[in-house]
Amino acid sequence: MYPGLFAQTTPDKPAVVMADTGETLTYAELEDQSIRLAHVFRDAGLGHGDAVALLSENSPLFLVAYWAALRSGLYLVALNHHLTADEQAYVLDDSGAQLLLASAAQAERATAIASRAPAVRTVLLGAEVLDAIASVPAEPLEHQPAGSDMLYSSGTTGFPKAVKPPLKDHQVDEPGNTYVALFPAMFGFDAETVYLSPAPMYHAAPLRFCMVITATGGTVVMMPRFDAEEALALIQEHRVTHSQWVPTMFVRMLKLPDAVRAAYDVSSMRVAIHAAAPCPVEVKQRMIEWWGPVLYEYYAATEAIGLTWITPQDWLTHPGSVGRSALGVLHVVDPDSPDQEELPVGETGLVYFERDVMPFAYHHDPDKTREAQHPHHDNWATTGDIGRVDEEGFLHLTDRRAFMIISGGANIYPQEVENALALHPAVYDVAVIGVPDDDMGQVVKAVVVPAEDATPGPELERALIDHVRARIAHVKAPRSVDFVADLPRTPTGKLVKRRLVEQYL
Repeated sequence: MYPGLFAQTTPDKPAVVMADTGETLTYAELEDQSIRLAHVFRDAGLGHGDAVALLSENSPLFLVAYWAALRSGLYLVALNHHLTADEQAYVLDDSGAQLLLASAAQAERATAIASRAPAVRTVLLGAEVLDAIASVPAEPLEHQPAGSDMLYSSGTTGFPKAVKPPLKDHQVDEPGNTYVALFPAMFGFDAETVYLSPAPMYHAAPLRFCMVITATGGTVVMMPRFDAEEALALIQEHRVTHSQWVPTMFVRMLKLPDAVRAAYDVSSMRVAIHAAAPCPVEVKQRMIEWWGPVLYEYYAATEAIGLTWITPQDWLTHPGSVGRSALGVLHVVDPDSPDQEELPVGETGLVYFERDVMPFAYHHDPDKTREAQHPHHDNWATTGDIGRVDEEGFLHLTDRRAFMIISGGANIYPQEVENALALHPAVYDVAVIGVPDDDMGQVVKAVVVPAEDATPGPELERALIDHVRARIAHVKAPRSVDFVADLPRTPTGKLVKRRLVEQYL
């Protein structure tokens, strides 16, 4: 399946609707513009396996550019428009992209960073993109080999790195795309789907999910940025059936006043997908109480090393799990043993997925690629997450290994402490880190953005520490709480913990 099929059967149906402006891209327009842009790429000298970059805020241009790359054997590099110019220039140069597309709003920045990327030969800004596609044929290329994305990690644990999957040997209109094969069966995507996308499109999940929606004939309602109440209003206005979230968004919606939440009809929602970070059990329980049993969770990564997923029905009997494997075989190993030996069922360790072949490489970084592989199984890969698999095959994640706090010999995972604080009424946002301590090695510190009506100070600090001690082992409770104005999060809600840790070293 791909948009060309629906351009023939339902040409005037909206493929994409911008939530703020109402701008609409129909299936006929998506097919025509992606065909023409593929010609522009070819005329610019790009060949199979080359890269094209896009710098834009959320807009229909993302899906036009993505499908143009997917139908011409190219990699699309989606640049994060929230990065600094230096970071964007690094990504553009590192990717080797030969052509840069940019929205009108990003034209000045695009011009500046293109001058620092020698491989870039062609730059199309704003209206120049439409001018370029207007002057080329409207017939598909004779050969339309499948392309892919080459996306850069959000850099939550280090400098952004590119994930480069191998290109597959099929045409754009032939079966073979992993996401198109998996997601419709998992989440019920079809031509009746109305999908709300609240996150930045330069990230893997929004980009790939929106691609699958347009491959299966549904409609994407794209938000320019997430806003809790606006998201509820859009669900009601568009009768949204499917959506994709991160836990931070759930927390923001749950903290809206009861009257605001009750004002919107969300009964059209059939599948609310979430991932990107562990979701506190209490948060998910409250969302299910509000929206009903429609929350589907998956665990994956930009690297596409594997995939687990869990239905709301299974989650209610296995709370806290991210599900069974739907892609790849799960292995849990002892990261501290010399050979990273596999652990018995139920024990906690480093999570690997086994695939037939290694599904990706880090672009220009063979050492980091090797670090992601098991020392004795080069088709096993990890992104550094810690977890356990129970007797029924359900994976339970603990945290990232890099974030683990060792305090007096005890291993403490910050996520558990963050979960205990997330829904406290005095907490708007929270992060937990380990800070140096002469006696214990490290001790637990909570860094809290207080709620608007909360008063930060020693009294609230004591109340929050007691709140945690009442819920989890005392040894895991924070020794101290700092109050701050905000936390370093990406626009998708991921906490950039390394930036926070650096402030305390």
